[in-house]
Amino acid sequence: MSESTVNRPVGRRTFVLGTAAAAGTAALAGPLAETASAASFGWSDDGSNYVVDTGASLVFKVSKTNGDLTSLVYKGTQYQGYGGKNSHIESGLGTSTVSIKQSGTTILISVAYGTLKHYYAARSGENNVYLWTNKADDSVSATRYILRVNAGKFLNDEPDSYTYAPTTIEASDVFAKSDGQTRSKHYAKARVTDYNYVGWTTGSVGLYIVRSNHEKASGGPFYRSLLRHQSADGGGLYEILYYGENQTEAQRFGLQGPYVIAFTDGGAPSSSLYPGTLTTSWADSLGMSGYVPASGRGKVAGVGITGRNTAYAYTVGLANSAAQYWGSARASDGWFSIGGVLPGTYTLTVFKGELAVYTTSVSVSAGGTTTLNSIAIPASNDPSNASAIWRINNWDGTPGGFKNADLMTYAHPSDVRASSWTGNVVIGSGTETSAFPCYLWKDVNSGIIVYFKLTAAQAAAAHTLRIGVTTAYANGRPQVVVNDTWTSAVPSPPTQPSTRSLTVGSYRGNNYTFTYSVPASAWLTDTSAYNTLKIYVASGSGSTSFLSAGTSIDAIDLLA
Repeated sequence: MSESTVNRPVGRRTFVLGTAAAAGTAALAGPLAETASAASFGWSDDGSNYVVDTGASLVFKVSKTNGDLTSLVYKGTQYQGYGGKNSHIESGLGTSTVSIKQSGTTILISVAYGTLKHYYAARSGENNVYLWTNKADDSVSATRYILRVNAGKFLNDEPDSYTYAPTTIEASDVFAKSDGQTRSKHYAKARVTDYNYVGWTTGSVGLYIVRSNHEKASGGPFYRSLLRHQSADGGGLYEILYYGENQTEAQRFGLQGPYVIAFTDGGAPSSSLYPGTLTTSWADSLGMSGYVPASGRGKVAGVGITGRNTAYAYTVGLANSAAQYWGSARASDGWFSIGGVLPGTYTLTVFKGELAVYTTSVSVSAGGTTTLNSIAIPASNDPSNASAIWRINNWDGTPGGFKNADLMTYAHPSDVRASSWTGNVVIGSGTETSAFPCYLWKDVNSGIIVYFKLTAAQAAAAHTLRIGVTTAYANGRPQVVVNDTWTSAVPSPPTQPSTRSLTVGSYRGNNYTFTYSVPASAWLTDTSAYNTLKIYVASGSGSTSFLSAGTSIDAIDLLA
């Protein structure tokens, strides 16, 4: 078709999340819920929608009124919609200006709603829909794209399923099954850096959203946000453009994408669609607002990182107010390369696990590579290098290893699968870390006790106690009492997100270390007796139970 522009006023089906390689493309057609012709690439106008035929096995429709995705037919089967809802930005836009044009083997649909611009693109012969969203400011509440999928197409028993969770236990978005297991759309399990796509497969048909590089999102590589959910009415797949739950950064604005709706024969989406791999030179001339081609971007490369603890993975992040990027440091020598970076000056951060252990500033120019000499992490930057009398867990910026830590990324603390949140810890037992709860709450387990012995020389000296946290709810922070005779001051609360965190699957806030100078007079002089350290949660905020003030623990140690 010729270029045209039209404007309007403003068996077992399994959930899949992963980084798998490409899959095949042939598949058996499902039931013919709707006739779809894949004979030729092009578009038409049915009066209410622009109808795009990709020339493969996919036909989709976009509303000419508000830019909703109103139909998604793959091999004759309709996948779009549940509960009478379309797929769209946020909960849907109002009356928008919607236009379409075809440029050779690409069709672009543009949606304008105030300062928000949204785009759908199709390529001849592909079963993909490419999407971009440009949020220029906060005048439009556009924080996600949600793909709504018909009920019965894919079943899901993953931990975020609504289908089998009829009882509401928190707010209106955390639920419990009759067996005591909990479910919520918040329980994404994976950090952004852990996945390239999210979706479902029947074994013969796969439907996925391949995420964008998140350069205009916020929260960094370790952030967790909504990925998908299931209900009796159907399912939803998300691309989060900005999410406020337990968010550590301000919202970024600008063009985000592409993210891709991809159909397959049941296997994983092609790795050529993955962020950092996808090549979109075909989009350079489409005229999308805020679009920056590869030629307008640069790269940061580092020859290595010394001072690493090789037991841990290291990540290098770049961030400023306009964009964020990250890449893995090579295990053997710390080499890293981060491409596709918008020009500007960035804070470069090296993370041991999720703990920042080094920062510097780098500048990136269009078409250039900023090469860094070997980065040396000072020993003092890693708290694990400090000599300790005893240490519970190691310092990596996460509560991993503590009791219930893994479960808390996909379950509510009240979940029947959680071990008791109470119980004291004895240094030297060999179970110090696994017995210590990953989270402490004022109304649940405040006052947990750590028992330990000191030598005569140790008991004769003052020592520094450190407690590292990864986030806090309602300003929860630790106050300590030693041997029921010495009580620390209540520390000031560090800056942390103001929303729920510990109950919605996220420990990722701002890492912070509390230090307490304990005088020698606080210790027991009997070397055969156990000293006691009681850790309380101090705060006048929060409500009750698991919504009382709380905090997530990284590590605890008593320095020599």
